[in-house]
Amino acid sequence: MGAGALVLTAVVFFVFPELFSSGFTSEIAGELGIKKEKKVLYPPYDKLVYDTKLLELANNPPPPPQAEAGQAPSAPKPNPWPVAAPYPLNGAILPFKRVVAYYGNLYSKKMGALGEYPEEEMLARLLAEVKKWEAADPKTPVQPALHYIAVVAQASPGEAGKYRLRMPESEVNKVLAMAEKVDGIVFLDVQVGLSNLQSELPALEKYLKLPNVHLGIDPEFSMKSGKPPGKVIGTFDATDVNYATEYLAKVVKENDLPPKILVVHRFTGPMVTNYKLIRTRPEVQIVMHMDGWGPKAKKIGTHKNFIYPQPVQFTGFKIFYKNDTKEAGTVVFSPAELLKLRPIPIYIQYQ
Repeated sequence: MGAGALVLTAVVFFVFPELFSSGFTSEIAGELGIKKEKKVLYPPYDKLVYDTKLLELANNPPPPPQAEAGQAPSAPKPNPWPVAAPYPLNGAILPFKRVVAYYGNLYSKKMGALGEYPEEEMLARLLAEVKKWEAADPKTPVQPALHYIAVVAQASPGEAGKYRLRMPESEVNKVLAMAEKVDGIVFLDVQVGLSNLQSELPALEKYLKLPNVHLGIDPEFSMKSGKPPGKVIGTFDATDVNYATEYLAKVVKENDLPPKILVVHRFTGPMVTNYKLIRTRPEVQIVMHMDGWGPKAKKIGTHKNFIYPQPVQFTGFKIFYKNDTKEAGTVVFSPAELLKLRPIPIYIQYQ
């Protein structure tokens, strides 16, 4: 290796240290002239532990007491949780860890905690929430995460006429670097506007090829009606969710990756249609994420009406630091309170 190549390698190491981690793959390394790392072998997990954890998350009520002599036994009410699904590939995060994420966009202080605070303060706040969850549920390790809105719905059509704005790669790279400081993973969130997942996901594939990058899709801003975002609540069908999981599964298989997590935002019935047709796959772990805001009773109602009765695989719950506390005397849910939900969320997002 010549002196020039050595200097380039040294610079790349200090600017992009993640490229030299054991999990780094894909064309990003290739573009910088770095050889792809060896295939990572993720250790197998105990399926009994996996099943036990799913039962724990289901949080089903105890069976009814046995009938007394001479009385007909009462039929137990069927529980929709846990959901029957293929076992994930090795390296799966869920349900072995709980993901606790900060959500937002670096260009806006109003879109969530991720962009509201200076970097060091934001990361410190995130880790403070992580510690609360570790204390409330010591049996479940916590995985910190940054959930970054990489495609933002907007009120104006923009150059493409799609009412969405793709964030520059420089901003995505900033988030990746931030996450590395707390051993975190990254979710890239997509608000398609008048575009669609078929157009938006390929633009993010370079990042989705990284083992620590996952995906979020937001039906609220999927405007199949043709109306601009923000006028009415949008929708995704099972076909859209299935496209996303099929796309992620292809990326996983082609790049020898652990399973991807797909977060689907939801706070109304029509936001996700034909949920029974959503396919689960070993390569993808689907989180139906309770995304509604308001006082506690309203949020519990949303969880009961749209998350519990329409099981897909895993569940999430969003905490709005500001919108959940608009009414006088209201406070956000504590981890201990959310651990009483049925099912218990394994993905927690703070906005």
